[in-house]
Amino acid sequence: MKLVEVTIGQRIRKKRKEFNWTQQELAKRLKDVSHVAISQWESNTTKPNAENLYELSVVLKCDLGWLLKGEGAKSSVTPYNNDDIYKIPVLNDESLSNIHDVLDIPISSHESEYIMTNVKKSEFIFAYRIADDSMKPDFVAGDMVVIETTLKPVPGEFVIAKIGNDIVFRKYQVESYLNGEVENIALSPLNDDFPTLSSSRYDINLIGTMIEHRIYRRKR
Repeated sequence: MKLVEVTIGQRIRKKRKEFNWTQQELAKRLKDVSHVAISQWESNTTKPNAENLYELSVVLKCDLGWLLKGEGAKSSVTPYNNDDIYKIPVLNDESLSNIHDVLDIPISSHESEYIMTNVKKSEFIFAYRIADDSMKPDFVAGDMVVIETTLKPVPGEFVIAKIGNDIVFRKYQVESYLNGEVENIALSPLNDDFPTLSSSRYDINLIGTMIEHRIYRRKR
């Protein structure tokens, strides 16, 4: 009886075995992935994110649609056209500090760095790499966040904002209301060594709200 690979983990394991690779050998071929993560994927304890899936399809030379859903051929294909995976740019502080309105964000520009994601495709989504320690321990320098510029934040969510020419990533809070409308907001750090930024003192321009957080392998 033919064995049918019904999960992503089973399909990853099948392709790895076809190459006669150990989990350690496969991990070395992927960006910032440990053999422990491979083991968790194959045992269906966790699932690879969109970027991992794209890399797996390239390294394992298989169709991304087959890897995701078991559909299509197992042979190598170019996976960019898959309806579930999208390419979004990684914008840095320099790109964001030059904007004057969220609609001016150069999301469709020819950025040299990008990531793959399975969030709903939108021209108002971009990625940003955390640059400081203001949000430790939950976010550390090097972590990647995916930002939606048209999503209005609610208190407790995480946002990117422009203050002067500085770009900050903070927790969104409402300080006060006036006639039922938000009067003043505060951008709070998770690290007490950094100050809380209030719109009563600073001109704060919200850029977007975090919809995804990616934690890459961290050295201990």
